[in-house]
Amino acid sequence: MKKLLLASFIFLAAFSINCSAQESNTQASSESFGNTLNLGVGIGYYGYVGHSMPVVHADYEFNVARNFTLAPFITVYRYQNYYYWGNPNYPYRNYYYHQTVIPVGVKGSYYFDQLLHAGPKWDFYLAASLGFAIRRTVWESGYYGETTVVDHGTSGLYLDGHIGTEFHLNDNLGLYLDLSSGISTFGLAIHL
Repeated sequence: MKKLLLASFIFLAAFSINCSAQESNTQASSESFGNTLNLGVGIGYYGYVGHSMPVVHADYEFNVARNFTLAPFITVYRYQNYYYWGNPNYPYRNYYYHQTVIPVGVKGSYYFDQLLHAGPKWDFYLAASLGFAIRRTVWESGYYGETTVVDHGTSGLYLDGHIGTEFHLNDNLGLYLDLSSGISTFGLAIHL
């Protein structure tokens, strides 16, 4: 899945650069998608936890090629989980821990407005995010076992696929919805 998302991202980047050299100068082709600060809240699903959790997200989009943007991002979410542990000196029971996860990276978006004949009020895109996830784990007092949380197949690498839309309220503000394979957000797009 991760290789497929990365290959799609590379294909969209190449397709975007190729299209920018071939398209005529129309109203849709002159639209700029970059210079946008996106602030949102939403839900995330972090693999082995088994449930969704609230997230806070921010990114800043800038134009790279026609219909293609890059956006450095940061997202934060926190959850509680437990680990069953014990030994002859400590009773076997569930010990709780809190984990804070901060994915940091870059999101590449390709906009399909011209292909979909979207009006000036709407933007539609596919995107992929690549980065790493910083994790901090705090265990409850009284736990003396192994403090490394077993991630069951997840790693520090962060990779996510997105599909999204933005509705422009005016020239400077919009509302966006970003649905993804890991973290989905709704928020405010501020065009600078």
